[in-house]
Amino acid sequence: MKLTAVPPRTTLNHMVHHQPASNLDLVSSAISDPTRRAILERLARGSARISDVALPFSMTLTGFCKHVRVLERAGLVRRTRHGRDNTLELRPEPLRDVARWVLKYEQFWNTRLDRLEQFFATEKEKPR
Repeated sequence: MKLTAVPPRTTLNHMVHHQPASNLDLVSSAISDPTRRAILERLARGSARISDVALPFSMTLTGFCKHVRVLERAGLVRRTRHGRDNTLELRPEPLRDVARWVLKYEQFWNTRLDRLEQFFATEKEKPR
């Protein structure tokens, strides 16, 4: 008797693999990295040359520019070129979309936590 191995079944969800990323996804991904958040914090104080923004980070300018490109794709940063100088400017509008999305869930959890607080208050009042 000859035994043959049965290959494992693979399930492919085409919707997951072929949906384009939404702007909310791009922004969430961009701000998930501490270096990119630090860049945004710096740019919140005003526009600056890319080399000046990169100075406090211990990485090559090429590596830093990769972070900037992620922020640009998410619409969080605008780069303008003046000759050899590249200036970065914060574009906060996409962060407002994320804040609105989070706010919906904050309201959801506040309602749930209020109910939980009421439950414990009534349980505490019950005699044992």
